[in-house]
Amino acid sequence: MFIGLIAHDAKKKLMQNFCIAYRGILSKHDLYATGTTGRLIEEVTNLSVHKYLPGHLGGSQQLGSQIEHNQIDLLIFLRDPFAPKPHEPDVNDVVKLCDMHNIPLATNLATAELLIKALDRGDMEWREIYK
Repeated sequence: MFIGLIAHDAKKKLMQNFCIAYRGILSKHDLYATGTTGRLIEEVTNLSVHKYLPGHLGGSQQLGSQIEHNQIDLLIFLRDPFAPKPHEPDVNDVVKLCDMHNIPLATNLATAELLIKALDRGDMEWREIYK
């Protein structure tokens, strides 16, 4: 499966900890992330992450394009609801694209854990039908 990973600045440490905790599951899949988030994940996990540009420089749009082309099966996007970003429209576009293309999306740790455990159980195999 192809997993997208995005984290706002205030959530990057949480994303690192999440990836450390679920490294065993994540290592079985292809990971894609915006630039800084991907680099930080690689530093603490030694996982291989395909990195796009930083989110504010177009990385969110690059990931959005991958979603549009049905090349992402699951997106974990740890958002900071208290700090709106200047590139907020790009962020909202990614969420909208997930809704349009039936991509499971987690925007907080609780949902991310549910999705990653479902992935590990094989509950995400229905995504293969979409490809």
